Formats: sequence, structure tokens, C-alpha cells
Amino acid sequence: MDVIREEARDVPVAAECDVCVIGGSCTGVFAAVCAARLGADVVIVENNGFFGGVATAGLVCVWHSMFDTTQERRIIGGRTAEVIDRLQRRDAVRIRPPDQNRHCSFNSAELIIELDELVKETNVRPFLHARFVAPALRDGRLAAAIIEDKSGRRAIRASYFIDATGDGDVIARMGLPFRVDQELQPPTACAVIRGLGELKRRDPAFDLAKAVFDKRFPNALPDGFLWSTEVVGAHDDTMVAGTRINHADCADADQLTLAEIEGRRQIRAMCDLLRENFGGGEAVTLAAVPAYIGIRETRHAECSHTLTESEVLDGVRFPDAIANGSYRVDVHHSDKPGLTFRYLNGTEHYVQPNGPPVRGRWRDEIEEDPTFYQIPYASLVPKGATNVLVAGRLIDADKGAYGAIRVMVNCNQTGEAAGTAAYLALDSGAPVADVDTEKLRETLRAQGSLIV
Repeated sequence: MDVIREEARDVPVAAECDVCVIGGSCTGVFAAVCAARLGADVVIVENNGFFGGVATAGLVCVWHSMFDTTQERRIIGGRTAEVIDRLQRRDAVRIRPPDQNRHCSFNSAELIIELDELVKETNVRPFLHARFVAPALRDGRLAAAIIEDKSGRRAIRASYFIDATGDGDVIARMGLPFRVDQELQPPTACAVIRGLGELKRRDPAFDLAKAVFDKRFPNALPDGFLWSTEVVGAHDDTMVAGTRINHADCADADQLTLAEIEGRRQIRAMCDLLRENFGGGEAVTLAAVPAYIGIRETRHAECSHTLTESEVLDGVRFPDAIANGSYRVDVHHSDKPGLTFRYLNGTEHYVQPNGPPVRGRWRDEIEEDPTFYQIPYASLVPKGATNVLVAGRLIDADKGAYGAIRVMVNCNQTGEAAGTAAYLALDSGAPVADVDTEKLRETLRAQGSLIV
């Protein structure tokens, strides 16, 4: 590769802090808030001009159940529950009943502002429109994060860092170990489409999930999977997740660029298909496209423990558990249409467009099925790291386990745990691998997390 050599330069230090969080999704914000509430001086760095990640920039306005599979026992609390409560006070969230798994839909615009308020209330210093570009290492330890923003190239010194980039940008550029699956789950560009309710009122038999994949139409989407939900507080607006870009590694800049453009092309094709073939006409309007494509999978950090699919589906309990979840294993395929669901009760469904689900079992029936699973702290501790933790979708999990833990209510909890652990490491002067996990669990519990 042809190269241009840059001259050496001095980089001004823009901030010095105890904990620096790279990535301002809900995962990153919750990490920063937890550390700050415990007394740490915290900085958070975000690419976009607002926080929230896929929940806001990606338009994915749904959080899954905070209950176990019985829908009777609550297993998730902490900042997720706090933000839902705050959104309820603004009529900006709708929680479904138990027969709909108690998942909630929310208004992404309201969430953006609520996250601003959380950051301000806890005196976390934000750097928006700022991109992490390089690590500054000293004796194998991350001493500073180099960022680029409107003011130029600057540095943030910190004692501890949390990589909440989703793609593992920090650990990769530090040279810490990671892996990339050969068949990455494809990204999806979501959209807000206005008028789908009107189509359904005109034709009660209208089925969006079948219509957009119908190969009779030249604008049909690539075979995949579509789901949708209302946008709370908006009249006849629906968030639609139906596009997919197969074989795209969005940790690669060129592939990310092409995926963004292809995702938007598919969104327009979907709208045109509805207008031209289902009487959409003036009724169907494209109301919003995402600021950032919904990336399901890129790099996975190699940590002290790799969470496995069998540990998830068997509901294994960990002495250092810092998160609970009940969302099913959900693997979107890039080498064939559709996706595979595996459930804690031993059943399995392969779902594809234009055909009934293929139902079976991945496990014979047992006397008592687990009702939730756990994520251990060890899956947040990168091998070889002394002062860096990971949180969110880049934590260490195999393909099946990752299919379950990658959803936001689970990622949120890993952020809370990483922020709390960073504070405890700071308080004791210990490497992140030596954090007292019982004290970590006690501190999380005291902050409102449900630790079992």
C-alpha cells in the first residue's frame, strides 16, 4: 500500500479524568453515569452529535423484556429501568403486557434528550462529534485516547478506559486480541415509514413482512426477516427493520460506506414497492432514515471468559455474574435466508420469508427449563489489559451466545458493570482483572441493578 508519512506532532490534552468511556450508546452512557455516581471524574466520547447509539441514531426504538421467560420474575433493573421510568413521565414509552413479553417501544427523540439529562446530572464531560483515532500507550497501559473533533486532534488522559464502541476500535488499535466471525450477522438499516396503518385499514389482509420480499415485484428486498413497531407519540409512524446487507464487515471503513448506501437504497425500494403495488400512493411516506446503520456484529474481544451458547441456553449461573437476560438466541444468517431462533425451553425455529417457520428442538425435553441466563464479568475483561474494559456487543461470546446477549437490554447491563468495575479498580488501584467481583456485584445491587 502506498503511504504518506505524517510529521510528528504534539497533541494538546483536552481533558484528564479517572474514567474515559469511548462510545456513547446507551451502553456507554450507562457506564459513564454509574462510574460518575460513585464519585469518579468521567469523560465520554461519541461519534454522533447525540447519545444512544442504535436506539437513537439507528432508530431501533424497542427494548426487550426485563423479565424472565415466565414474565413473572423481573431480572433487569438499573439504568434501563430508570430511563424507562423517566420516559414514562413524558408519555414517551409504551410497555406491552405479559402475553407480548413485556417489551417496550419508545420515542427515540425523547430518549436522546433524556440521555443528555443523565450525562449533565452526573457531571460527565461529553465530547460529541468526536472520533477515537489512536491509543497512546505507556508501558503496555493505555495512557490516553487520541480523538479528532471540530477543534482538531486532541488527547484525553485517564486512569481507566471503557471500550463501548461496539466494534472494538480501542482494543483493536491497542493490539489487544480479538476475533471476527467468518459469517457475520448482517447489518440492517431501519426506517420510519408513515402510512402503513392506512394501508392496513384499506386492506386488512395486507402483510408488510410478506409484501416486501415478494419476488413478483422488481423492488423486492433480499430474503431476510422483517419486524416493525410503532413510534410512540407519532401518528401512523412505524419503525421498520427489514433491509439487510450480507457479508458486510462494518468495522472496515469501505465496507461500512457501501453498507450505509445499500441500506438506504433498500429502504427506498421498499417504499416504492408499497406505493406501486399495494395502493400506497400518497399514503406511504418515508419519514426518517437512520444516522447510522444498525450493525449486528463485527469484532469480538478475546476476554478472560468466552460465554458459550450452551451456557446461555442451559442458564448457567456464574459467581461473577453482572447481567441477566431472557432474550432468545437470535442468529441472522448471511449465508442463507432468514434467521434461527433458539429458546431456553429447548425449541428451535428457522424463520424465512414466504414460508412457514421450520420448528424443531435443539434439546430434548427436561424436567425444568431455565428461565434466564447470565453474563459474567470475566467476559468484559480483555486478555492482556490492565486498565481497559469492554462493554456492549463486543464482549466475548461465541456465535450462539452472542445471538442472545447482543440486544440492548443486555448490553446496557454490561455498560453499568464496566463503569462500576472501573470505579472499583480506580479506588483500589488494581488492574481490571483483579476487581473484587463480590464487591462489584454488591455495588451494582446498591445502584438498583438486579443481581442474582
